[in-house]
Amino acid sequence: MSLEQNISKALNELYSVQVEPELQETRKEFDGDVTLVVFPFVRAAKKKPEEVAEELGNKLLELSAIADFNVVKGFLNLTLDRSVYVDQFKTFASDPHFGLPTPGSRGAYIVEYSSPNTNKPLHLGHIRNNLLGYSVAEILKANGVAVSKVQIINDRGIHICKSMLAWQEYGNGETPESTGLKGDHLVGKYYVKFDQVYKEEMKRLLDEGKTGDEAKKLAPSLLKAQEMLLKWEQGDAEVVTLWKTMNNWVYTGFNTTYTKLGVDFDKNYYESQTYVLGKDDVNKGLESGVFYKKDDGSVWIDLEDEGLDHKLVLRSDGTSVYMTQDIGTAIQRFKDFDAKGMTYVVGNEQDYHFKVLFLILSKLGYPWAEQLHHLSYGMVDLPSGKMKSREGTVVDADDLIDGMVADAEAISKELGKLDGLEIAAQKELFTTLGLGALKYFILKVDPKKRMLFNPAESIDFNGHTGPFIQYAYARIQSLQRKAPESSELDWSTLTLNEDETIVIKSLLQFSDIVDQAARNFSPAVLANYAYELVKKYNGFYQNNSILKAETEQSIAFRLLLSKKVGEVIKASMNCLGIQVPNRM
Repeated sequence: MSLEQNISKALNELYSVQVEPELQETRKEFDGDVTLVVFPFVRAAKKKPEEVAEELGNKLLELSAIADFNVVKGFLNLTLDRSVYVDQFKTFASDPHFGLPTPGSRGAYIVEYSSPNTNKPLHLGHIRNNLLGYSVAEILKANGVAVSKVQIINDRGIHICKSMLAWQEYGNGETPESTGLKGDHLVGKYYVKFDQVYKEEMKRLLDEGKTGDEAKKLAPSLLKAQEMLLKWEQGDAEVVTLWKTMNNWVYTGFNTTYTKLGVDFDKNYYESQTYVLGKDDVNKGLESGVFYKKDDGSVWIDLEDEGLDHKLVLRSDGTSVYMTQDIGTAIQRFKDFDAKGMTYVVGNEQDYHFKVLFLILSKLGYPWAEQLHHLSYGMVDLPSGKMKSREGTVVDADDLIDGMVADAEAISKELGKLDGLEIAAQKELFTTLGLGALKYFILKVDPKKRMLFNPAESIDFNGHTGPFIQYAYARIQSLQRKAPESSELDWSTLTLNEDETIVIKSLLQFSDIVDQAARNFSPAVLANYAYELVKKYNGFYQNNSILKAETEQSIAFRLLLSKKVGEVIKASMNCLGIQVPNRM
């Protein structure tokens, strides 16, 4: 019988209570493996909590369910017989899926992330977005959910026309091929150029006596960009051709960065196509009373009863706002994918927008609206301060990735961790370590928190870092390569020491940790679990001989334990989008 069944039996025999008990891991400051809170049974027992816990503990000893117990007020801390962990580890070791749900058994889901503008390259903020989105999708997959990864590319609007205009006026026909620049970098260069020209024009207008607002609105470059946007909307052939050309440069650049970063998408949506969506849905909502129309013809929704305000959903001239597009795009996605819900990975500056969007979709009667979620993450700062795209002070994603790989190379050579690897294998290792450092440092932080990214700290081989975990995996693989042909384990005679038990307890938590990370949309839960598992394994590794253990049975068991730790490390890191090296 399982421990839960024995507890149920004891409660029924002692107090005629029939419940399924809920166990939790015993807190570190107390002795025990699991803890049962007895307060729910006090009324039926008509005794003090301490007395109920004591009686239950003694009853469980009679049932051979536990090895020992202690009582702290209304908490019954139970120490399991080590044979329980032997049996559980035997089951765990024989399951290639670690007790995780069958793939796709928990329905389908959509995760939207990245969603960049096509007027500049990806930067550090995009990296956090991409890593969170990709990792959340992979964690959901590991937890039995069929996931579709999508993005909406913001490829239209005044900001796009600013880059186009600056290239047209100052580019002299430059192309990615002629300059050797990635396409997104080339276009971003002209977005910065536009801002420089625009500020010079505003300064001249201010010197001529214009007010600040007048200078902003009357700057010649802005007026030309607005004119270009009108021409694009009217389908002007020359403008549309330039728009397609420059966007294609950017898409090629983005894809190179995505490949470097190791993220992917199942479907791309483009704002130039989706901006017409949502109008029909707004009109239907108007007919059903979800929205109301003002005298000027604009359409709104009243959300005061929900603690919000009135929100515009259609302009008086019948044109869309962002909310209109998002309504239509959400509806389209649930037509495209037979999903039960969706997560938007978007920075916390958009919290209000998504509250409104989800309420509107719910009021429009879509049942899946209750399963919409905004993964609201904090911004990323650097030791040097904030980033600004227009001023060209962003930390470029490509530069950051390349810099991390270079740092990994320098540190690996300094520490002598190349182990006679060939040049090609060394380069692959540097990339694996550099990206592992970058990804882990970002993902170990709770997504909701604003974070400071410190490249030097992220690549410390002895710190709370990706390379620390990667090194543990490589060491386990080295151990397996040196291992003799293992003898068959006699599980019935196996006894565990404290170090082995600690590692097994951590391994057995894996499926629950994946479930917790999935339910909270938090890669940090899994990232920190992997770090704690490695620390516990390192303690076992340092205190216990493996290849030179006293008996063949001990050697075989400790090799198997090490192998399973390696497999769980790899599975955890895969969910974070991080590769692990076989050699270091």
